[in-house]
Amino acid sequence: MTPRTALNRSLLAIAGLVLLGGGLLILFAGLDIYRRQALDPPADWPLTRPDDVLLGSADRAHWSNQGWWWWPAVIAALALAALLALWWLLDQMRRRRPGALPVGGTPPQEGVELSGRALSDAIAADAGALPGVEHAAVHITGRPTHPRTRVKLTLTPQGTPGATLNALCQGPLPTARRSTGSPDSPTEIRLQVARHKPHRAQ
Repeated sequence: MTPRTALNRSLLAIAGLVLLGGGLLILFAGLDIYRRQALDPPADWPLTRPDDVLLGSADRAHWSNQGWWWWPAVIAALALAALLALWWLLDQMRRRRPGALPVGGTPPQEGVELSGRALSDAIAADAGALPGVEHAAVHITGRPTHPRTRVKLTLTPQGTPGATLNALCQGPLPTARRSTGSPDSPTEIRLQVARHKPHRAQ
């Protein structure tokens, strides 16, 4: 799991827990579950009855007396949170596939680039031609200077994972690394076996 994926999952988990907690709080109060089930909520627990409100008269008066700066500060904080959420959403929609990769080693030759899609298609074609491979899919992600290669191979029922993995690591992958001059490019490989109908013995 990449740091970006871990951050995204953590943010989604936190947001989900907050929304779940708020939804359960409103649900329990709206259905009057505390009274029906004879439950005693903690002291100062908000929303315990259907006619409760989140901010009572005393709370509203208290927050209204904080001074002229209070509500502008609240609005600014909410606007900042909305902008951060919008930035995060737009960042997720950005293309994660590099458009072009530098070619020619370190440092790369100026003006010499290789299309990321062309490289992934070439690796997929070479990997798909390996013995025991039914289908190959390759995706190149990350930054152009630090690409990451993800290879997904679907093996035939007769394919051998060990032999296929060895052939992949000795053929298509080293060729792609030599073409881009990135010997340390990380690679993730996933193998799966194609579904096949069971043979019936006669």
